[in-house]
Amino acid sequence: MAEESSPTWGARLAWGVAQLREASPTPKLDASVLLAHVVDVPRAVLLGFPERMLTPEQDTRYTDLIARRADGEPVAYLTGHKEFMGLDLLVDRRVLVPRPETELVVEAALAALMDRLGALPDEDEDAPAGTVAPVADLLAADIGTGSGAIAIALAALEPRIGRIYAVDISPDALDLARHNGDRRSVGDRVSWLAGDLLAPVPVPVDLIITNLPYVGDAPDAAMPAVVKHEPHLALFGAEGGLGHIRRLIAQAPAKLRPHGILALEFGYDQGEAVRDLLAAAFPAATITLGQDYAGWDRYAIARLP
Repeated sequence: MAEESSPTWGARLAWGVAQLREASPTPKLDASVLLAHVVDVPRAVLLGFPERMLTPEQDTRYTDLIARRADGEPVAYLTGHKEFMGLDLLVDRRVLVPRPETELVVEAALAALMDRLGALPDEDEDAPAGTVAPVADLLAADIGTGSGAIAIALAALEPRIGRIYAVDISPDALDLARHNGDRRSVGDRVSWLAGDLLAPVPVPVDLIITNLPYVGDAPDAAMPAVVKHEPHLALFGAEGGLGHIRRLIAQAPAKLRPHGILALEFGYDQGEAVRDLLAAAFPAATITLGQDYAGWDRYAIARLP
């Protein structure tokens, strides 16, 4: 009976794993992340001291979180945090949970940008030794910024970008993105702009990167938890999922500089359609499709001549 009133970390973790076995593809990871969050210790400490006890309040909270996870609510919403490109971000129901696939898009965009910057010096003469100074005229735009994940990652990982315009049509999402930007101290290089697609971007830029809504009106049957819990404004694209992408590509020629780069994520079955749209808008561009971890075409990089 003592274990029921004051369960150990180990006993409660085993219970949580059992509760999530049919509801999650990663029951042990989810249960341990949630329990570590409740008792406020790193997962290594949690797993290293299974004999420690939960308080009744912690046990009640953990039970509630496990029930919500079993209902399909993302772990990131339950903890309020999500790591993206090694950066801790705050997330909640106002924004999509950043995905590992989007990290691939950022990595590919940064690689393309570094190719373009290859002729620039690594260090500015007036910058402190070992630092890289921003190039004031090097501009990027993150369209549909959501939590701010892409814009913040660009600012953190490519210090030569002088200004990043982060755009979202949702004021609620922008509030959270701005807060994440303040937490990561990138506010001096990121402008948070409300509006539709590229309309708020004031000048042509060198890089446009985006993860727009691309789910069609009839979402995949494997997505019920996503559709139930994540914001539909950020999920569903018009015209079978390609509407937002089509409109952005049509706007992009006026908002990309010569030698500019357009990087965008899309649905697993949209690769050929997106390639055709890019080729029509940028006939002279070099267009490359990249794959996600499952081998599906997931993003495109268009490099202007």
